[in-house]
Amino acid sequence: KMTADNEMSIKEAFQRAQKSHNNKAKLVASLKSRYNKLEDKTMFHEEFVHYLKYAMIVYKREPAVENVIEFVAKFSTSFQSPPKTEEEEEEEEDDEDDHPFLSFIFNFLLESHKANSHAVRFRVCQLINKLLGSMAENAQIDDDLFDRIHQAMLVRVTDKFPNVRIQAALAMARLQQPSDPDCPTISAYILILENDTNAEVRRAVLSCIAMSPQTLPKVFKRTRDIKENVRKLAYQVLADKVHIKALTIAQRVGLLQHGLHDTSGNVVCSRLLPAWLLLLDGNIIELLHRLDVENCAETAMETLKALFKGMSTEELLQNRAQLDNRKLIPVDSLTCENVVYWRVLCEFIKGKGNDGDEMLEQVLPDAATYAEYLRSYLKTVTDMSEEQRADYTQLEMGMTKEFISQQLIHLIESLDTNEEGGRKRVLAVLQEMLTLPQTPSSLVCLLTEKLLLIILDDQRRVQTTNSSFVSISPFLISIQLAEVKVRIMEAKEALENCIAAQDFSQAAELKESITKLEDSRNQILQEISESNQPVIKEVRTEKNDPETLLRCLTMCAELLKKMNIKTPIGPTISALMSSLILPSIANPYPAVRNMAVVCLGTCTLHSKELAKTHMVLLLQIAQLDEVKIRISALRSIIDLLLLFGFQLLSETASSPTAQPNQSPERQEDDAAAEDKGDVPEDTAQSILVMLSEFLDSEVSDLRTETAEGLAKLMYTGRISSAKMLSRLVLLWYNPITEDDTHLRHCLGVFFQLYARESRSHQEVVEESFLPTIRTLLEAPATSPLAEVDVNNVVELLVELTRPSALIKPSTNIETSVHDFLAVRMCGEMLKDPTAPEVRLYAKALSNLEFSRDDAVKEDLQSLLQQLVQVRCTRTQAFSSSVENVPETVSVVRPSRRAKTAALEKTKLDLNPLINQEANVS
Repeated sequence: KMTADNEMSIKEAFQRAQKSHNNKAKLVASLKSRYNKLEDKTMFHEEFVHYLKYAMIVYKREPAVENVIEFVAKFSTSFQSPPKTEEEEEEEEDDEDDHPFLSFIFNFLLESHKANSHAVRFRVCQLINKLLGSMAENAQIDDDLFDRIHQAMLVRVTDKFPNVRIQAALAMARLQQPSDPDCPTISAYILILENDTNAEVRRAVLSCIAMSPQTLPKVFKRTRDIKENVRKLAYQVLADKVHIKALTIAQRVGLLQHGLHDTSGNVVCSRLLPAWLLLLDGNIIELLHRLDVENCAETAMETLKALFKGMSTEELLQNRAQLDNRKLIPVDSLTCENVVYWRVLCEFIKGKGNDGDEMLEQVLPDAATYAEYLRSYLKTVTDMSEEQRADYTQLEMGMTKEFISQQLIHLIESLDTNEEGGRKRVLAVLQEMLTLPQTPSSLVCLLTEKLLLIILDDQRRVQTTNSSFVSISPFLISIQLAEVKVRIMEAKEALENCIAAQDFSQAAELKESITKLEDSRNQILQEISESNQPVIKEVRTEKNDPETLLRCLTMCAELLKKMNIKTPIGPTISALMSSLILPSIANPYPAVRNMAVVCLGTCTLHSKELAKTHMVLLLQIAQLDEVKIRISALRSIIDLLLLFGFQLLSETASSPTAQPNQSPERQEDDAAAEDKGDVPEDTAQSILVMLSEFLDSEVSDLRTETAEGLAKLMYTGRISSAKMLSRLVLLWYNPITEDDTHLRHCLGVFFQLYARESRSHQEVVEESFLPTIRTLLEAPATSPLAEVDVNNVVELLVELTRPSALIKPSTNIETSVHDFLAVRMCGEMLKDPTAPEVRLYAKALSNLEFSRDDAVKEDLQSLLQQLVQVRCTRTQAFSSSVENVPETVSVVRPSRRAKTAALEKTKLDLNPLINQEANVS
């Protein structure tokens, strides 16, 4: 009860403070009134702390305890002196700054922060956090006290209990000095962000760290944290505390590039982008300008799509990127930013299907009008000479024009080309641009792609492309024509021989072949006559230059990509193979050779016979040429193996086993394969050894392409190799691949998909477990693998082999993959029960999902008994749990009502403890 003069005892105040419905302000006022009337405050201090200790020994976040802590903080800071002016500070320089009670509480807490009880340490840090947080914005405390708090919290942020570290980190928030590069608080914060293993501790620091040039990169790095909730908070902090101008272009692009693909990507859309647009007055074009669209078009486009998703139809049409009454951006007003905006807006509206047709008509003209607009702009864009490229200003202008041209060409996809007249005009413009010598080579691929996209029939695609070759390089057409004539003569000669030998079935086939060859000759002659460019010998030297060859090869590559893979290789493509593609493989110019390899690889996908013929050539190129060309050859090899399988190798005319520059390890592998006496296996082994060596390459692009190719081969079942899977796991974890985001993402997705696909895949993962862990444990200190967290690798492999992770879990009562994994681990532990890794395996055992098989139970019990007999203390803790291994207990989730009832029972009431007057000092 309250006394007559509206005062209460300390005990009563603490009792009432436990209830959340009690008014803390009234409790503080009443107790403060009592305190102020006392002449000797000592007894009050001692009694107050006495009751406070009851709350401080409770670690669990009980509502009653939290209320008491809140009350103590409010009461203590109610004595805080108002901030003083500079004159008052000079006059009272020698006076004590802080109220005796506030100083007393701080002293008590600072004396207690090293207590053995983690509960006490937690409550100390929590109270200091609340005390400092409850003080006024411009509050002042004694310098000595400030230093003591600082030192104590610097110790506590290294506490072994995460909750203690969290409260200590929060308590130091007001002790930061961002202008001081040597600020110990900021140094501690940075250390926590980079090294603390607990995600909640990292989040606590993110929530209170002050932004400065020193801390910004550290907060930015947390957007790539392994925990989603940390990444999410990092994006929120950057959105709320950092101006877009404070970030470099690379940082802005990085945030959007990774953030939009992250599972926490909604934070980018809901917080980061709105915050940036607010700073830029809602100007999306200005935002694009801040992203350097020319060098990060994909990210800019994804950003625009994310913004458009949140806009209404009216908002989309309001921002029409400076379109004039023709629904076009005037040529002299075209910029990288507005053309990308226009393109993405049109693609976004077209993506709505029929619902977007009317809207699209408001932002894009008809096909014929757009074709003329595109032609007028492309005519102003020419390939730059060496002198122009040497001038930085001209180079920059030229590159900008090429970029704008690319976006305008992309816009063709959004046009309505169903109307015959408009479609013909677009095709005519694209063909004209392809045949113009001044058209930059960087646009050829895109122009060809859009040309072939409008033409739906493969035969017409071949005819259209070949007719373009007539205009571009009559020299190539003359070779084709001559070659077809030679093949006709050879076929006719063979036909005569067959008739003479009375081999009429072969003669019939030859006659049909001659008919096709004559059709091909007539087609070439017709294309030459239509182009009005007679084939003359002088052109031979003029049109065989690398630029012309590259243009023709680029068009050929796009043609082969667009053709249906089931479309057979006709006479025209065969002629191109012999007259253009194969001769270019040996061209001295790398760009020409590379495009020729791309064409060869794509062409072989259309014909198994061609694949068998040229597989050896592709294998040689993959090992001997420049890196870019080797990668193109490697892609082709992987594609062929995916399409035709390794049996293609058994049908190949010659074996690639005699390969140059073999390492001793490879020679041993080949010799081991030869011992089997199986030629197909030998050839396949040679390819796998080559791919294995590529995984060790110092060239990251080659390494990444190989890893991606192996992942595809394993996922599709073309390869089943525990050794290769182990190599991929080690590559994924290897620190040298940390910056290779494509590799990390590709393998990360592959592991999950592969293991979940089937039981047989999980068995491969299980077989790779011990080799992978042994490699890491035995890695020398100088190896990058020595830095890998083995625990994390074990956790990954255990999760990948979990029976319940399968897309279609087995309903049969059979042994699980984890059963075999457990036996392997127990066997490994028995080899040396004193080895450090025993603890690693013992911990993993407790996370396995076992089957109900009785034999498994007996085997595991037997193994564990052997471990106990050799006094393996590290595994004794698991013996009791594994005795019940076969009984898989199905966990039934309690109802919400049951959860609420259980929660009520766990609520702590401090009153019984207080009434006992226990001595906790």
